[in-house]
Amino acid sequence: MLATGSHHIDAERAFARATRARRRAALVRRIRRQPADRGRLPVFDEVCVSLHRAVRRAGVREIPLSAIRGTLEPSRAAQFDPEFRPAGIARSRWQRVWLAEHRGATLPPISVVAVGDDYVLRDGHHRVSVARARGALTIDALVDAG
Repeated sequence: MLATGSHHIDAERAFARATRARRRAALVRRIRRQPADRGRLPVFDEVCVSLHRAVRRAGVREIPLSAIRGTLEPSRAAQFDPEFRPAGIARSRWQRVWLAEHRGATLPPISVVAVGDDYVLRDGHHRVSVARARGALTIDALVDAG
């Protein structure tokens, strides 16, 4: 991505690129006649998650972004697809997080629950989306192992 010199324009372009990718993925799903719910971030139930929690040490550590499989918040499922590409409704918050990360601000770790080898997101949906859009492979997370 070429930087324009204006951080706000760069944030807008990054968001536009991410939402275009989301729309392209939705179109491909429709062409392949896949169910519409495949385009939504999977929502996990707190009770179901508690039954499958992994036995790991809790605390803050670096986890791979590709291991985050869903969310505990049903309200966030419509804002992001399974690849954490944002919907239009997430624009202002997404751009603020992108700008903060661009400036080098220290963002708080996301909050996840370990489920098997994967993680379910409790808090930090926009931070995960921005990190993935910027090409990051890992992110700091507060892991709740049960």
